[in-house]
Amino acid sequence: MKNQFIPQDGLAGFKENWRVDAISGFLVFLLALPLSLGIAKASEFPPAMGVLTAMIGGLFVSFFAGSKLTIKGPAAGLITICAGAVTELGGGEQGWKLALGAIVVAGLLQIAFGQLKFGALTDFFPPSAVHGMLAAIGLIIFSKQIHILLGIDPALLKGKEPLELFAMIPESIAHEDPRVTFIGVISLLIIFGMPLLKFKAIKRIPAPMVVLLVTIPMAAIMDFKHTEPAFDMVKIGDFWGTIGFNVSFEAINTFTFWKYVLMFLFINSVESLLTVKAIDGLDPFKRTSDANKDLKAVGAGNALSGLLGGLPMISEVARSSANINFGGRTRWSNFFHGFFLLVAMLLFIPVIEMIPNTLAALLIAVAYRLASPNEFYKTYKIGSEQLIIFIITIIVTVSTDLLLGVAAGIVAKMFFHILNGVSWKNLFKANYEITERAGETMVKIKGSAVFSNLLGFKKVFKAIEPGKKVVLDVTETHLIDHTFMEFMHHVEEEHVHAGGSVTSIGFDRFKPSSNHPLAARKFSAEQLNKWEIKLSPRQLNLRDFAEADDFQFNPQRVKNTIKFKGFPILKGNKILSEENVLTKYTEHDRIDVSDITLSYGAMQEKEEIAVTVIHISEIDIKIPDFTLEPEGLWSKLWELTDGKDIDFEKHQEFSKKYYLRSESVTEIESVFSDTVIGFLTFREAMHIECHRNKLLIYKKRLLLDPAEISFAVDFAESFLETLYRSLKTPVH
Repeated sequence: MKNQFIPQDGLAGFKENWRVDAISGFLVFLLALPLSLGIAKASEFPPAMGVLTAMIGGLFVSFFAGSKLTIKGPAAGLITICAGAVTELGGGEQGWKLALGAIVVAGLLQIAFGQLKFGALTDFFPPSAVHGMLAAIGLIIFSKQIHILLGIDPALLKGKEPLELFAMIPESIAHEDPRVTFIGVISLLIIFGMPLLKFKAIKRIPAPMVVLLVTIPMAAIMDFKHTEPAFDMVKIGDFWGTIGFNVSFEAINTFTFWKYVLMFLFINSVESLLTVKAIDGLDPFKRTSDANKDLKAVGAGNALSGLLGGLPMISEVARSSANINFGGRTRWSNFFHGFFLLVAMLLFIPVIEMIPNTLAALLIAVAYRLASPNEFYKTYKIGSEQLIIFIITIIVTVSTDLLLGVAAGIVAKMFFHILNGVSWKNLFKANYEITERAGETMVKIKGSAVFSNLLGFKKVFKAIEPGKKVVLDVTETHLIDHTFMEFMHHVEEEHVHAGGSVTSIGFDRFKPSSNHPLAARKFSAEQLNKWEIKLSPRQLNLRDFAEADDFQFNPQRVKNTIKFKGFPILKGNKILSEENVLTKYTEHDRIDVSDITLSYGAMQEKEEIAVTVIHISEIDIKIPDFTLEPEGLWSKLWELTDGKDIDFEKHQEFSKKYYLRSESVTEIESVFSDTVIGFLTFREAMHIECHRNKLLIYKKRLLLDPAEISFAVDFAESFLETLYRSLKTPVH
């Protein structure tokens, strides 16, 4: 069944959602302004050209984009390409203008690729190779920006390869500028320290903006403008005078020009399309983007940006994820983000020119997210083979260039598939049979289902109407890789959302490469005769708890999480899997306690946390949808996007303690009687969500031990009993 509320598009969507989209756009603007300046400066472009790119992405591209919630703007992933293009095409203003020519041509080719429906080609690139490329970009960014943070003249770094720059770090530390370094270190502490704070209100403020609010006054007090070299400050100059026909095509007949056209085209398209796909998965309204239309829109934006002097743009993952978390609903949030950037460049250029070298700190933080140890660990969790491909891509990219790095990752992936018995013919051609029976569509896969033949399978499933019952038969399959597993996960979500289902036959024949729910898997004869679960110490404790408290215990990890669909916990998040399920039937309802793996953000911004939740179904009484959560300092602002807090004049303590929202205010007021409010007021604060007469209760976004589970279950049962008594509904 589809979401009850789907925001409208176009002018109707503006009238309906302008307030929430304006707030989200403003908060994204606070994040985008310093990042756009930093990315441009690191790319050897005039700093303000990064803001110009984001303005075009918001004010122009938003009207033509095929996605609803992505934010268009310059990306850290393209820094190395932009800087390389400027340097190799002559450097300085000349190199900048010739690089713009390559950006314009790449943008026009993107439009053509979108017209030819090449948007699906991203499926050909294995995730481990793409993420390896991004991690390599992170290392390359860090290799330069760490010197900038220390106050080293950027002119001394020109022409240096990443490995040379890493080798220079000790020398730069020995010759660092203490005042500049101090500002940089403070900036890093803010960026990495804010996520560790427990105050939800503070966490919602974009860290880059906090950095500017702290470091600009510090630089002013230390008189950086007069005591430090010009390269340690942001220089805007005549922004509006700089905008114009800056592009040059004089190098169009050279190898270097076309090398960078291909790099811009390839990296820009892949990263942008992957972001669109990832953000679709986070869309609370489960809308599907038109990848080809979005590719054309980004191409048009790149062509215009290149003509006027700006950087190439993509659908940027960090800003797009933030847009969802800030409550953005339509493409107008992207428009508003561009509008506020325009206002900033009209009114606040003198303030912007007071920004010190904090931009280097922001880029180091971006680099860390791209190449953090967690990226290595997440890849390893999917399978050791994926980690090898990931590392090969990094090594080749850092040693040579991006195109060769990704190519090396793809070749490594194919090599592993051939070792696992995939034939050359099956490597690129999907082998399947489709049959219709009793309202079901059965897809039988033969041989292998891997990244290189995924396009064929994608056509098959695209032809199946969403909402149908689909059966995936893998009894004649011997290898399924991670890319195909990820694809089927999205197919299942799409069909379930439309009211259908996806079931499988034959997966018990496979041995997964890891315990990750979407890990690659290979046919194993011994798997047919052996089914064993190795319990962790936590699972052993939960099993004992289950036996003592009359719960049934199932430790198996499953990715079918349909029972959580529609709950507010999924806003800006995805539930990847459920495991360690404790089930008990009471006189009035069914209680499931389980550990869910919750992800938020996308791609390199993606984080995963495990949360213990209580899901209560089969409830005897009728309860309207509502969300109840402990109230914080930020709650009043979020009333503007998430709905007004329902307060009770007679119960001031409860109203101060909790943030209650619901579309059925009258019904809620009758449910939250004096008895219910009294119960909640004098018990430990919990998160309670109700959707379609089912409850979801959790204490904190973390795993609970058996004692804490016992407390939470007691709370849940007591809360329901209070509701029963309050509503005076007979119980059986």
